[in-house]
Amino acid sequence: MDIFETFRKAANPEKAEPMSKYMLNKFPFLGISSPERKKLSRDFLKSKCRDAVDWEFVFKCWELPEREFQYLAADYLEKIAPSLTPLGIPNLKSLIITKSWWDTVDALDAVVGDIALRFPEVKNTLLNWSTDENFWLRRVAINHQLKYKDKTDTVLLEKILVNNLGQTEFFINKAIGWALREYSKISPDWVRCFIEKYGGRMAPLSKREAGKYI
Repeated sequence: MDIFETFRKAANPEKAEPMSKYMLNKFPFLGISSPERKKLSRDFLKSKCRDAVDWEFVFKCWELPEREFQYLAADYLEKIAPSLTPLGIPNLKSLIITKSWWDTVDALDAVVGDIALRFPEVKNTLLNWSTDENFWLRRVAINHQLKYKDKTDTVLLEKILVNNLGQTEFFINKAIGWALREYSKISPDWVRCFIEKYGGRMAPLSKREAGKYI
């Protein structure tokens, strides 16, 4: 039995409806919870990650209607992320701007961030994304360093954040606050200085999120 058939056999229509509703009915769901999905795919992903990245599999998951298949692809990319190189960035960009919503976009920003940490040349791409017309790409640029902690490139972070100040888009203003909030755990003084310098241009949501721990 392949993984696609495994997922379809585990479908639960009673759970599918509220799951879709939670995502504003943007996508149909099979009705598989996150813990169950990870249990069903554990052995499959463990085996698959032994080989080179399979972009054909990833895009097949993205083309299928049910959202759990996009989650499966994101789980796979997260596990195989240490093997990815900048050559994968165009594919990741395509995924980010297709069937876009916060659930998949925020899963992929960690994958992009892992590549950028190992290959600094990707920073220029993310700086370009920070001014893209597609706000999901801008959100990834803003949040790709969330897990960097003391490895955060603050020069890049500041440039990307400043490029996105004065926005009305909720997902951008939330991302700005999120990025600053996470970095405040490492360097509260840097975040305080950022707010002092740019607070007049920051949305109330961004400032509120940024100041949660300082």
